[in-house]
Amino acid sequence: MTLVEETPAPSAALPRISGRRTKVGLVAGGLGAYWPQFPELLPQLQRSSARVSERMRAMDCDVVDVGFISDAEEGARAAETLRAAGCDLIVGFLTTYMTASMLVPIAQRSGAPVLLINLQPTEAMDHASFDTGQWLAYCGACPLPEMANLFERIGVQFRSVSGYLEDERAWARVARWVRAAGVRGALRTGRHGLMGHLYPGMLDVSTDLTLVPANLGGHVEVLEFDDLRVRVEQVGDTEVDERIELARDLFTVDNSVALDDFRWAARVAVGLDRLVDDFTLDSLAYYHRGLAGEQHERLGAGMILGASLLTARGIPTCGEFELRTSLAMLIVDRLGGGGSFTELQALNFRDDVVEMGHDGPAHLAISEHKPLLRGLSVYHGKRGWGVSVEFDVRHGPVTVVGLIQRRDGSFALVTSSGVVVPGPLLRIGNTTSRVDFGCDPGEWVDSWSATGISHHWALGVGDLVPDIRATADLLGLEHIHIAP
Repeated sequence: MTLVEETPAPSAALPRISGRRTKVGLVAGGLGAYWPQFPELLPQLQRSSARVSERMRAMDCDVVDVGFISDAEEGARAAETLRAAGCDLIVGFLTTYMTASMLVPIAQRSGAPVLLINLQPTEAMDHASFDTGQWLAYCGACPLPEMANLFERIGVQFRSVSGYLEDERAWARVARWVRAAGVRGALRTGRHGLMGHLYPGMLDVSTDLTLVPANLGGHVEVLEFDDLRVRVEQVGDTEVDERIELARDLFTVDNSVALDDFRWAARVAVGLDRLVDDFTLDSLAYYHRGLAGEQHERLGAGMILGASLLTARGIPTCGEFELRTSLAMLIVDRLGGGGSFTELQALNFRDDVVEMGHDGPAHLAISEHKPLLRGLSVYHGKRGWGVSVEFDVRHGPVTVVGLIQRRDGSFALVTSSGVVVPGPLLRIGNTTSRVDFGCDPGEWVDSWSATGISHHWALGVGDLVPDIRATADLLGLEHIHIAP
């Protein structure tokens, strides 16, 4: 299984948000006592440091490179520069032996997770020709246990990557930590909209809003459906026409779609864009029950098209007031997996697959075929009627990702890996996929449910588990992986 490195928008007419760039601090170091003893050593290590900086800059992140440190005083000055830079991740390059005191201020003051990398010049030394100075260029592993001991004793989490300078396996692991740091940064600075009210009785999806900044950082913006209503009322007919043309480009429009419902969904979609822009939202969860066809009921029923378009642009949007799932969708999206709003639909014991999906918002970029707009006269379990999105997630490896709220107030990330396989699907205006988890469907559902997950989660393409594990580490969350 391979990670989808970038989740594109499904159309040039629907550009993804530019997003927040990840900022990585970089410091390289070695023991200054070596430099007068072995004059050729420092220039060699500095060349290696420059190569590391070059590779880091190629990872679509902003790099704050504070250069090479040789003692504790230089480490302290580097720590202040990195602290002021507000980095998402600090990468410390151990070029040779260095004392723990050189990294203490950096680990303590930066306010960011620290990743130590030990990348020796080549795969192995030339033992027959090397002298002491040449050996020392391969000695980055020597201080690694010392740093681990230091981090444990000062209360800083420890993580490292060891390899050699052009070791693509090692660089893939470094890139994983950079992606995870980007997700952590997106959550810590994110603004997450919560509009409407809880679906009555759906207690598992209720979230203590204080726990979002406590566990992840960021801000929850509480919105009223009237915030959307006033913006929808200001949408002009020309904008509606343009949104309909966009939808026809992105979707196959089924004959069941009534024109009036299509125009209403397009109008709401434009209003949603304005809402997101006005409140600078990075994600949105919503629900409103409504009554007897009144305006708020129609708004709630008309959300699906606009919510799917927002999700495709990188602003995850989901229904049923599912704040934690909109956050899980954000994590999956930023890791390049897409991420659609998902729940259990049925178990197929003949084909050994779990059928899962949801009515409503979906991530258009991960559809197996061109998504379908279907008209529905009834939204099961909800009031209203209108236009819904239907598709099967791209066939191949997928990861389900959920965010759990524990009794003690902590969050946890739960994952499971499967494969979307072809086969018969319901045609009821839902995103529905057949997922093979490599075991009896009943056993999988029992194991998945036993984690304490709510009945919604995000479904993303690719093997996202290593990246989710790294993300959980940087966020300080427990990670639970279900593989019955």
